[in-house]
Amino acid sequence: MKRLRIVVALTTNDNDYQIEQAVAAEQAAHRLGVDVEILYAGNDSIQQSQQILKIVQSPKDSLPDAIVFEPVGGTALPQAARAAAAANVGWVVLNREAEYMSGLRRVTRAPIFAVSSDHLEIGRIQGQQISTLTPQGGTVLYIQGPSENSAAKDRTKGMQQTKRSDIKLIMLKGQWTEESSYRTVSSWMRLSTSQKSPLDLVAAQDDSMATGARKAFQDLSDAGLRERWLKLPFIGCDGLPKTGQEFVKTGILAATVVVPPNTTLALEMLVNSYQTGAQQPHLALTVPVSFPSIAQLSAGQLKKIGILTK
Repeated sequence: MKRLRIVVALTTNDNDYQIEQAVAAEQAAHRLGVDVEILYAGNDSIQQSQQILKIVQSPKDSLPDAIVFEPVGGTALPQAARAAAAANVGWVVLNREAEYMSGLRRVTRAPIFAVSSDHLEIGRIQGQQISTLTPQGGTVLYIQGPSENSAAKDRTKGMQQTKRSDIKLIMLKGQWTEESSYRTVSSWMRLSTSQKSPLDLVAAQDDSMATGARKAFQDLSDAGLRERWLKLPFIGCDGLPKTGQEFVKTGILAATVVVPPNTTLALEMLVNSYQTGAQQPHLALTVPVSFPSIAQLSAGQLKKIGILTK
């Protein structure tokens, strides 16, 4: 079999998880004996659409064997997907289910499927973490991803399923980056009502937004407010070894959710499809876990409030 060439198109290079997706893709490609080209869209859905359409409209002899991409916007680029299928180019969507996939899978031999983190389960885990870290109830500043993003919606939905009813949420929006969270939290803090908010915890839908929120509090000029809010527990998601997990170990975060990169499984499934000629399952999910475990987090919280002895 000829050496496969795969384009991996990601949302941004300003997000720890997206960078890890690229690293995981390159490592998997080396192990599997395929070539990968990594593209970033700068969190711009129009730019991403143009990048991918340019690829699928290339001359036949320069087409890649497959495109693996994580959508920036609310759609999974159906026009580009149809063009890829017509050109017999494999099409893998990360972190999104696309309604058009079942139809395309019937009209092309190219592998077409989705690989996603289990975002509902990520949200459920974070809801359990929130409940564990606020045993007396209270108010949580909750920083979501973009409004149109299905991963952000599912993480919110899952979190709502497992957090206790005595926990109130103040919802803010970010763009999966530290800088976007810093800006939105800084803007919220300038509201007169925010300074009176009795916050008990800060939760973000990824670790970069959690650290962005923390930096916004660190830059407060009011020493009293700064000290009060920096004492709060901060939690995030993604849990990469050198960032999220390290942030927990050093006390920057109280907890995170470890979310395995999707690109490893995507490339493995693509190679298997080309080697065997078999279409892959339409959707594969990776499995998230709490870091630390909910039991460890619960024991630590109980010890913190003096219920357990050291």
